[in-house]
Amino acid sequence: MMLSASPSMVARSSLEEMLESLRRRDECERPKDLPPALPARPTSRARLPSARKSLPTDFKVGEENGAKASMESAEKWSSLNGKEDGKRKEKEWGAKRNNSFGSKKLRKEETVVDLPYDGGVMLDEEKVNEVLEVNEMKSAKSGEVEWEDNLGYFIKKKLRVWCRLEDGKWESGMIQSTSGDEAFVLRSNGNVVKVSTGELLPANPDILEGVDDLIQLSYLNEPSVLNNIQYRYSRDMIYSKAGPVLIAVNPFKAVPIYGNKFITAYRQKVMDSPHVYAIADTAYNEMMGDGVNQSIIISGESGAGKTETAKFAMQYLAALGGGSEGIEYEILQTNHILEAFGNAKTSRNDNSSRFGKLIEIHFSAFGKICGAKIQTFLLEKSRVVQLAAGERSYHIFYQLCAGAPSFLKERLNLKVANDYNYLNQSECLTIDGVDDAQNFHNLMEALDIVLIRKEDREQTFAMLAAVLWLGNISFQVIDNENHVEVIADEEMKPLSSVAKGDCVVIS
Repeated sequence: MMLSASPSMVARSSLEEMLESLRRRDECERPKDLPPALPARPTSRARLPSARKSLPTDFKVGEENGAKASMESAEKWSSLNGKEDGKRKEKEWGAKRNNSFGSKKLRKEETVVDLPYDGGVMLDEEKVNEVLEVNEMKSAKSGEVEWEDNLGYFIKKKLRVWCRLEDGKWESGMIQSTSGDEAFVLRSNGNVVKVSTGELLPANPDILEGVDDLIQLSYLNEPSVLNNIQYRYSRDMIYSKAGPVLIAVNPFKAVPIYGNKFITAYRQKVMDSPHVYAIADTAYNEMMGDGVNQSIIISGESGAGKTETAKFAMQYLAALGGGSEGIEYEILQTNHILEAFGNAKTSRNDNSSRFGKLIEIHFSAFGKICGAKIQTFLLEKSRVVQLAAGERSYHIFYQLCAGAPSFLKERLNLKVANDYNYLNQSECLTIDGVDDAQNFHNLMEALDIVLIRKEDREQTFAMLAAVLWLGNISFQVIDNENHVEVIADEEMKPLSSVAKGDCVVIS
């Protein structure tokens, strides 16, 4: 037989009486818009329990005035506990809420929060913030809210801040004084500008200027990030990182941070600064260590340097997985072919990729390259027939006209690039510092290395010549059904000879 005591038969301690009175009071005074009470949960072992508070010395429980005495003593106990907790939370949250100015804070004497939960239950920050907002709404009605911010600290310590000017640009300065929601900021040029406090952001100390990892910044806001990247860029440090993400800024010039010397340094872990080699090295090591496929995603706007970054990543992987058969060299040579047929000069980039590509490099269990697969998609076909001013069509057309040997030019009836409407319409035929004839020879060598047959090459060049000659043919409408005919047939002769001699089908 087992006996169990009913709740009514168990004597209740003074602490239980006090907690019960607090619970009843909170249920009566709880606003309707508060969230429902959370269920009690055991204290986590990873969190130290809050210090126990002794009961007031004048706490008594009586038959007649017990409830009243319990309420008064409980209010004192809750007030003391709430003030200490409020100071502790103010210190903890103060460091987390210093990434912007103009935050709302209650007066110190109003930091006591009436929480509709049992004592000893830990609350998550989201729930606490909701209760704080409710209490602020209560106090706002009685005019007891004091709008404070941490601008005074920056004024006292003469710390730098970022202010957004009327043109949208960010500039650093020091706050001289404030008036309501406006602040007077001393700019670096000595002028004082009046801006809204909502347009101010804290700046990082000088000791953090130029860090290689943006996570190290105390304030991770827009002007601080841009300033740090610009600081490094001005010193030819074009790479920065934000955790596992590499940020690269196109220098538009040759920077001596590539080659076998740097490849060896990153392979031997002598260098650990941000670099595309470091990203490729991490991917390779994780692939070999975990036996799981890895991906390197290179993205950015036109002219950001995606094509060159991809080549440097492939260069490093080829050095790591190089074997005796030289297949890694063949993979690198595909860049010449892809760039010739898929890249073009735009208004922002002299070697812009006008297509997307997915390059798969396959490694053996010993970490050696054993093959590769390249997929291309979304080629910009309209660029062949229509160009914007100052831009060029695909490199292969200009390379063919400039670098084709004499026997090939005679067979395809090739002329100079300026004689073709598809190429001369943009009035841009050359690129500064680029030799189209030499690039054609490099292309021919790459085609030999990847074992493209001579017959396939000649038929490809014949197709390109036929496209150029088609652009020189003019048509006119001859009836109401939009039937057309060629205006002049002199351009049809070289086109027909090219199409007939090399079996090119034009439809």
